[in-house]
Amino acid sequence: MGIFGRKNDTATTTVATATPVAGPDLAHLTGDYSIDPTHSQIGFAVRHAMVTNVRGEFTEYDGTLHLDGADPAKSRAELVIKVASVDTNQAQRDEHLRTGDFFAAETYPEIRFSSTSTERIGEGTYRMTGDLTIKDTTRTVVLDLDFTGHATDVYGANRVGFEGRTTVDRTDWGLTYNAALETGGVLIGEKVKLTFDISAVKAA
Repeated sequence: MGIFGRKNDTATTTVATATPVAGPDLAHLTGDYSIDPTHSQIGFAVRHAMVTNVRGEFTEYDGTLHLDGADPAKSRAELVIKVASVDTNQAQRDEHLRTGDFFAAETYPEIRFSSTSTERIGEGTYRMTGDLTIKDTTRTVVLDLDFTGHATDVYGANRVGFEGRTTVDRTDWGLTYNAALETGGVLIGEKVKLTFDISAVKAA
């Protein structure tokens, strides 16, 4: 599995991450938030050997959200993922993902997302467009998001939650590493499903 790699290329695809909320009933949630990695997950899944999915996640990342509950168009998000934190529950595979065949983690240690626009699609559903940079490639991506709720936790912190999902084609970014199977087909699917389950804490 791999994603991305053609320099100065720009296109539109679909991805997922955490973001805004809207509606007058949510105006009180307006403010700046930090993603809490200990209660969040950034995951992916890709077809393996034409029969099943390999699933994984990135375990180290920092992200900030500015939510505007009255005007979601003013909401925005920034996310920085540490490539070396990739974890598919198989050490040899994880090491391969960090090499030049895929993410080249030593040369390009971070994946970055920066939003450029946000819109409300329906009750509790949003769409965020932004720039995703991996290695030396930046592309425009579209994230579909669900607002999952807000609460004050036992420590008095105000939290909001989002779930997101999307599918990208890794070959769109020039990451084409693969191997042919004797029975036909290829070892690694081209489509990568991305999922986000985000808890974010409001700044004091």
